[in-house]
Amino acid sequence: MNENIRCSFCGRTSEEVNSMVAGRKDAFICENCIHAASKIVQEDDDDWSIGEPARVKTRNVGRNKLFPMEIKQELDRFVIGQEHAKKALSVAVYNHYKRVRAREQDGVPDGVELEKSNILLLGPSGTGKTLLARTLARILDVPFSISDATVLTEAGYVGEDVETILAQLLAAAGHDVKLAERGIIFIDEIDKVARKSDNASLTRDVSGEGVQQGLLKVLEGTIAHVPPKGGRKHPEQNLTNINTQDILFICGGAFVGLPEIIARRISANVIGFVMGNQQHIDHHDPQILHHVEPDDLIKYGLIPEFIGRLTVTAALSPLSDKDMKSILVDPKNALVKQYQKMFALDGIELLFEGAALDAIVKKAQGHGTGARGLRSVIEERMLDIMYRIHTYTGVTRCRITADTILHGVPPVYEQRRMSA
Repeated sequence: MNENIRCSFCGRTSEEVNSMVAGRKDAFICENCIHAASKIVQEDDDDWSIGEPARVKTRNVGRNKLFPMEIKQELDRFVIGQEHAKKALSVAVYNHYKRVRAREQDGVPDGVELEKSNILLLGPSGTGKTLLARTLARILDVPFSISDATVLTEAGYVGEDVETILAQLLAAAGHDVKLAERGIIFIDEIDKVARKSDNASLTRDVSGEGVQQGLLKVLEGTIAHVPPKGGRKHPEQNLTNINTQDILFICGGAFVGLPEIIARRISANVIGFVMGNQQHIDHHDPQILHHVEPDDLIKYGLIPEFIGRLTVTAALSPLSDKDMKSILVDPKNALVKQYQKMFALDGIELLFEGAALDAIVKKAQGHGTGARGLRSVIEERMLDIMYRIHTYTGVTRCRITADTILHGVPPVYEQRRMSA
């Protein structure tokens, strides 16, 4: 065999291998690359392709065929409670990627084009809005980015353009445009871009209504010109074109003050005789956000066009004590499991008494920050314990009591007795 013949993949010559397979137009592949390619295909079916100098994973984004019930079952492994929100998200996400697959495979032969359904999550801080979105992206294996609406301003003003959120998704996709165009974007604090006042103002609402108007086309589907590295656009900059038609947008916000608007609408006084079934609801009712209607959001400050592009609305309820305790121990990445693993790396068994878990929940509920309060309570009490525990010799078990959480009493340190 001619020694000038080289493998088109690895560059080995014919003298360095036992056999070489010829292809068209002087293309060759050696036996080593054939075996490597065969192994890659067997490992992950069609999800892997050979790249240079190493293999590169290519995800079939949007080809995940989990049904809504299966998506919810996956969400249940990581997110405690919020049953209604998880069902709504599961159905919406399934329909979104089903729509994407249908158009890619068949186009629109019958003239019936399925429109995109973006999602609006409403709920108090710490109820799991961001966790739900992040977990969805992990389940579906699609690029995911989180953007904060508070930094966005109308184009031309100090702040970030709405295209910045697309630049963040592009970076999460490794600057693969096709991959990014099937991703999920979570826009947090969307309630902060509500119109500041119903009254006419001499100054433009550049960080409120102006941002909503700037997001309209992006949410609906358009070709956006995105600075590859984010930031402001300028004339001499090379821009990347991203089609947002198949990007799923999930907007979340606490919407402080919205319960009062809903309560006023539901509990409006009726002139004349009052029907016996007239509904009355207090704005402190934990389920009040489930009664939200588009008119309530308009009164809050969202413009009708913006609400119309967020067709799926899911409300999250405040977490109960039972939910909070379950968050501590049940999910795969539960806080207690994380600390137990950290202690186990030092050969120490960490135990939390049931009363200690109840005490953590009680203190966290007092913070009013939802599940985020759980970590702050544990961090506060575990700091001194983790600082001092290595000064005690022979400790193999650390037991956290309720007094440790409530009053800062040192935990119970135990030593395992050696068997005779």
